[in-house]
Amino acid sequence: MPINKTPITCDWRTGQAPKVRKLSVQNKSKLYEHKGSFKWQGIKTERYKSIKEGWADIVRQTLIGNHGEATKFHLRYFEIAPGGCSSLEKHRHEHVVVCVRGKGKVLTGKKIHTMAFMDTIYIAPDTPHQLKNPFKGPFGFFCIVNANRDKPSLLT
Repeated sequence: MPINKTPITCDWRTGQAPKVRKLSVQNKSKLYEHKGSFKWQGIKTERYKSIKEGWADIVRQTLIGNHGEATKFHLRYFEIAPGGCSSLEKHRHEHVVVCVRGKGKVLTGKKIHTMAFMDTIYIAPDTPHQLKNPFKGPFGFFCIVNANRDKPSLLT
């Protein structure tokens, strides 16, 4: 029986290892220990946005992307308190959102989705979107975005 040799790569289309870009001196592997209550060692809780327009009761922690990494993505944790929401916006970059705490509602275009633990949603470029928490407990989620991204257009 012939043995199938799988190439050592995640790029199944080409069978070749992906090109590795040169990393900065700062770029080092690092563990951010989870300290409970959705907090990580060495990660600050920040305001969602600097301008308070069209959003309420939401905070952000940037786990990957603000600490000298040379990634093409950023990983952030957001938490929306009961009754809170993100701004209604659209932009050219895409999002991946993974619910890890509680549940929430996500508007994408004209559809409203309810997200619960480990539900994942892809938000395509130029899609109007907003995340809300009409429930009793916190709605916490990881959000993955492009490291280089455009500024959102706020919608009303």
